[in-house]
Amino acid sequence: MNGIAITFAIVAGVIVLFVSNRIPVVLVAIGTALALYGTGVLKLGESLAGFGDPAVIFIASLFVVSAGLDATGVTAWAGQLLVARAGQSRVRLLVLTMMLVALLTALISINGAVAALLPVVVVMATRVGRSPSQLLMPLAFSAHAGSLLALTGTPVNVLVSEAATDAGLAPFGFFEFAIVGIPLLLGTMVIVVLFGQRLLPERQGRTIPPDLSKHARTLVEQYRLDDGLFWLRVRSSSPYVGSPPNVVDLTNYAGVSLITIQAGDGSGPLRRANLDEGDILIVRGSAEAVGALASDKVLAFRADDAPEVADTLFNRTSGLAEVVIPPRSGMVGQPVFAGMITPSGDLVILAIQRRGENLGSNEAVLAAGDMLLLQGTWNALDKHLGDPDVLVVDSPELVRRQAIPLGTGAKEAIAVLLVMVLLLATGLVPSVIAGLLAACAMVLLQVLTVEQAYRAINWTTVILVGAMIPLSTAMHNTGAADLMATTLIHLIGDAGPYALLAGLFVLTAILGQLISNTATALIMIPIAMAAATEMGVSPRPVLMSIAVASAAAFLTPIATPVNLMVMCPGGYVFGDYWKLGLPLLLLFFVVATFFVPVFWHF
Repeated sequence: MNGIAITFAIVAGVIVLFVSNRIPVVLVAIGTALALYGTGVLKLGESLAGFGDPAVIFIASLFVVSAGLDATGVTAWAGQLLVARAGQSRVRLLVLTMMLVALLTALISINGAVAALLPVVVVMATRVGRSPSQLLMPLAFSAHAGSLLALTGTPVNVLVSEAATDAGLAPFGFFEFAIVGIPLLLGTMVIVVLFGQRLLPERQGRTIPPDLSKHARTLVEQYRLDDGLFWLRVRSSSPYVGSPPNVVDLTNYAGVSLITIQAGDGSGPLRRANLDEGDILIVRGSAEAVGALASDKVLAFRADDAPEVADTLFNRTSGLAEVVIPPRSGMVGQPVFAGMITPSGDLVILAIQRRGENLGSNEAVLAAGDMLLLQGTWNALDKHLGDPDVLVVDSPELVRRQAIPLGTGAKEAIAVLLVMVLLLATGLVPSVIAGLLAACAMVLLQVLTVEQAYRAINWTTVILVGAMIPLSTAMHNTGAADLMATTLIHLIGDAGPYALLAGLFVLTAILGQLISNTATALIMIPIAMAAATEMGVSPRPVLMSIAVASAAAFLTPIATPVNLMVMCPGGYVFGDYWKLGLPLLLLFFVVATFFVPVFWHF
């Protein structure tokens, strides 16, 4: 069996395995690289070269940049703006939602943008009395269009730009994709606004993502933290000045418990070794007992101008976390009390509940099933709540991303993004260098930790691209791509280059409804390049058409992760997608076939 036949057999096997979804896509991709080496189609270095490809490294770095923007509340801030401006109008709601997700997609990738806005859109739909199914599919489909607004919108853009470079042509510019992205987005918005209400079902989702935007207030109410609460400011003559926080002993004041000690500068929980003038003691108890405490310790009441307890305990620097003591936890049997500082010195136990009842300020021995409300800086919560002795109810990282708009590090994250965009737009450095510099800056500026950066990378996508690149190499080296291109051109006959774009679009779009659009692009790019060479036309319009066709994955929920992401919250079934997807697919076909050559000439 010659190399072409082996390559075609491997391609067919890959498509079948991707469509059947019985084997994880990562294993299918790695198996592809191994099969190419094992059958002798590629040498060892060629079969593994994809993992060191600049496009793969660039894609991985974009995940880190995206996580930095998400973790610092930039996307939460954008979502809150959407809620504030949308109002009750269906048209305004749809237009603002689609514009916002498209913009975020262009900057932080399609999966990150939809994941960040999904809970916001569900909550917004509930507030205005609309079905989530009327908003979530437009959210996903407009993200597809938004992925063509900039180079960073999707890995496919990076792959077609790299293909142009490999062919000896100039890479596509950072905003060059917007030439097709803007009309696609506008057309998508028009179709959704005019026909979406009839083409989309009126249905509630089977699973609704949690709305954590009011998380702090929910916890304050559940644990009744604002019952009998007082703010006491340390005066200059107080005996507490210069003393460590553990000197605050309230045992002589019946019913008074310490909730937390806040730094006087408003930076959150006290982290200094000693108390100072202006620091705030938040205590709970009767007015008489707290008055006696204030008199004895020279403390001033802040009753009139005291902030909301939720805002005091939950802000840009500090947060709340609810944990459960599981069976066989090492904490079972340990004595604790409200106001106690944990052994790490970073967290404060604000309240303890057993079977839904507060245990008050007295010391209690922990039992399995007890719930603790902890407060501390976000870094401390991230650091200590990985302990297997506790089960975290809501991840502090997830809560922070939804509930704290423009949190700590947001300015740094936005600055890194702008510098990266500037480098990519001007071409001062190769795209992979710009991406790596941005990813490293996110860690060096402490926007993300090294561990968070590792977790931010979607390794499935990275491995998929790296392991599938050798398949593109094999199709080129063996002549399989040339054979398919020759066959396509023979079928087209004398119809010309427009028919070539139409044929490539149909092949790409059909394949893209069944398997990952990234995998589709890796299969189709060498065929498209060979067809362009065979017909004697420039590869640039052909590559841009492949990018548009790869984004036109509308007809099935398995076409892209974002299609699948909205399926359960929107209550969609498999057959719902093609109804709105088909007119959008026709729009993308027209743009890919007739609009692209206007700007990228044959």
